[in-house]
Amino acid sequence: MATAPKKLVLAVIDSLKPDLLDLAIAEGRAPALATLRERGMYIRDCLSTFPSVTPVASAAIATGAGPGEHHIPSMNWYHRGEERYVEYGSSFPATRAFGVVRSLYDTVYNMNLAHLSRARQTVFERLDDAGFRTACTTYLIYRGRTRHDPSGASVYRRIGEALQFHHPVYGARELFYADLFDSRNTGCTSALGLPGQRDRHTGCVGAYLVEHDLFDFLLFSLPDNDTHSHKVGPEGQVRSIGEADRALERIMHVAGGADAFLEDHAVIVMSDHSQTKVEERVNLAEAFGSWRVLTPGDPAPTEAELAVCPAARSAMLYVLEESRRGELLPRALEVLREVEGVDLVITRVNGRARVLSERGELRFGPGEELRDRRAQAWSVEGDLGALRLDVREGRVTSDVYPDALGRLWSALECPHSGDVLVSASPGFEFVDWGGADHVGGGSHGSLHRDDSEGVLLICGVEAPEREQWALADVAPMVLDHFRVPLPDERGG
Repeated sequence: MATAPKKLVLAVIDSLKPDLLDLAIAEGRAPALATLRERGMYIRDCLSTFPSVTPVASAAIATGAGPGEHHIPSMNWYHRGEERYVEYGSSFPATRAFGVVRSLYDTVYNMNLAHLSRARQTVFERLDDAGFRTACTTYLIYRGRTRHDPSGASVYRRIGEALQFHHPVYGARELFYADLFDSRNTGCTSALGLPGQRDRHTGCVGAYLVEHDLFDFLLFSLPDNDTHSHKVGPEGQVRSIGEADRALERIMHVAGGADAFLEDHAVIVMSDHSQTKVEERVNLAEAFGSWRVLTPGDPAPTEAELAVCPAARSAMLYVLEESRRGELLPRALEVLREVEGVDLVITRVNGRARVLSERGELRFGPGEELRDRRAQAWSVEGDLGALRLDVREGRVTSDVYPDALGRLWSALECPHSGDVLVSASPGFEFVDWGGADHVGGGSHGSLHRDDSEGVLLICGVEAPEREQWALADVAPMVLDHFRVPLPDERGG
């Protein structure tokens, strides 16, 4: 008889940088993570998506697919079908600019139940269907098979009702989402997911679930490292990594310590993206000052020529006047090429990707001539320097923009993506629609390696051989751990 697989905890530490994890361990701030690193497999360059922002990355982790298949394009985007901006919470000023209720409704409900592709099942749905017990603490992508009504009577329930959280959701069997949805009373609260409280809430809930043996698979979300890094810069992560480590220690402690916990549990710890220092702000809407740019709450939206969607160190533009696309799109590209802080401008021409930078122009698409480190095949023409590509012996790589072709292609394939994608130069960030930025702190979103390369720690899970790891590789590894076959979803 086959041995039952160990229970599995997938811990996602938002913005975790490999160098800072190493420093936190060296300083004795992260004993639980040190144990996992010592006993497991440590990958220091697991690649995020493009854009390397949390909603896109979270969807990749949960579905095993990039934005071209999971359909979450960015933190802020324009919904062509509904003719409006979607804002997932770039900052509180941005949330307020688009309407608090509208933004929260998009983030809590629509992201999972409307925007995330139904053609791509989440790891929760697949494991639920196979009869495994799934659990999830506050995480952007939670979609599963179990119906959850809003939480029971509490001050947070009343606040939730005031914010229009009346409707049920379908999530993991055990779902704990910022006090709005609690599948059972654990005695843990998160103050509606306020920064600084979220990791502690996850640790509290996780300890309860371990103590009462309530899961086979738990997505253990630890987002406070990202908030702290945004504020003080990535070099300040040692402190917030310590907070995340305490949450992991808590679930180990309730099982009798690390040794006892790891007898029954496998653990994967990962970043969703990294972070870099921000020194300059760029207002893209102002760069198109002579244009009619759609604004939040625009009194005359039908008159707008362009929708501008900043998302930290990435951005997207949408041409709104379809009859003038041939005129407006080339003009928009020329404007972007003159904006200080814009590194890469990406669009699609005749079925191929077109990349513009100060180093030249490059076009690429699926082909047979070249293979990348993820075994994808490409055809490339133009200035290789545009993406710092190195081509030799039938191989194409880039140290500065790892998996550049694959990540850009997936972003362009997303049906909700803009007509133009933008990646910021190191040190620059695009101001959001609330006027907020992270100058003096850290941010992410670009194609650059410093935003894109994160941690992957694998302990107790059989990992396949890979030349280049990416976020989308984790869900298949989880399913393989539970011996759940992957359906062929390419047709979706």
